[in-house]
Amino acid sequence: MSKQVAVNVKILDKEFPIGCPPSEKNALLASADYLNEKMKEVRDSGVVGADRIAVLAALNITREHLANQNKAGDYESLSSGLDDLSDQIGQALEQLAST
Repeated sequence: MSKQVAVNVKILDKEFPIGCPPSEKNALLASADYLNEKMKEVRDSGVVGADRIAVLAALNITREHLANQNKAGDYESLSSGLDDLSDQIGQALEQLAST
């Protein structure tokens, strides 16, 4: 079993002790900072209540994540299409060279 360290994260002015492996501490702190900023944005837009703020922030973060996944999929599709096009150009050039 891997060793856990206690990390205090602060979200909307509340501290939460979280246990995580030492190698994940920086990622946890960065995630907590990001969540804190997103929750502040929701709160500052006029939403009241910690539960509502948390749910709306989670939905916004999820939407961002899914949009980034779609962009990655679009890039992979574009890259594959460019590879196919490059192959077709190469074949056409070979045919021209052999005539």
